Amino acid sequence: MGRLSGRVCIITGGAQGIGRAAAFQFAADGGTVVIVDVNEKAGAQTAADVRGAGGQCEFLRCDVSRAADVRAVIDAVHERHGKLHVIYNNASVFLPGADGRITEVAEETWDTVLAINLKSIYLFCHFGIPRIIESGGGSVITTASSAGVIGIPNCDVYTASKGATISLTRSLAVEYRPQGVRVNCIAPAGIRTPMMSQSNLGDDSFDEARFLALRSPSRRYGTPEEIAHIAAFLASEESSYINGAVIVADGGTTINGDLAKIPQDRTR
Repeated sequence: MGRLSGRVCIITGGAQGIGRAAAFQFAADGGTVVIVDVNEKAGAQTAADVRGAGGQCEFLRCDVSRAADVRAVIDAVHERHGKLHVIYNNASVFLPGADGRITEVAEETWDTVLAINLKSIYLFCHFGIPRIIESGGGSVITTASSAGVIGIPNCDVYTASKGATISLTRSLAVEYRPQGVRVNCIAPAGIRTPMMSQSNLGDDSFDEARFLALRSPSRRYGTPEEIAHIAAFLASEESSYINGAVIVADGGTTINGDLAKIPQDRTR
């Protein structure tokens, strides 16, 4: 019996990156996994790969910013499984080249990023939390970022969405814990995903080696699997006394000063 045995889990943005890793981890822990994504090809492939590895996983296409799509997903999960225990709000977007300083950002960029990164959490919680309560309780996990806990220039829209995610997490944690729903947040940074690669495209000034040497005490980037382990823990009863927490998973980057004077051979 795995720690998620008998639990029905929705993972948004499950087609690639952290969401894909979480689908494998949740299924390996015995969960019945439903991944949702707007990318049909990648989503279907991830679900097939998880099943090929012996897990229970299905894919449902969903634009997480559209109420009709989200409601259809929640209804479909209820019809097929009769219960829902976990919602992992993993879907996020960063728009390099469009996001930037607030005085230069187009209204369309603001609307798009907030719709995917923040409104999607509202929609899945709005339609999904009542189903979790009906199922006897469970866990909601949100996704912030280092941009939600420290100031980061040239991505003001993304930063706004992640700061709001943290505040919403805390409010939901207070409101719904008495009804058996825990709400916690993971704030990753420096994770090797397609979105991280895209965020540095066209930035000739970004010195990756210097960043890792001076800003990351871990001297490396994190992996999607490392975040998936945290998500599975929060989804399970192993974290039953954790509620309203923001787990910053960034190798220590956001609490770090200048590492220039620390010996460079400390890599573990």
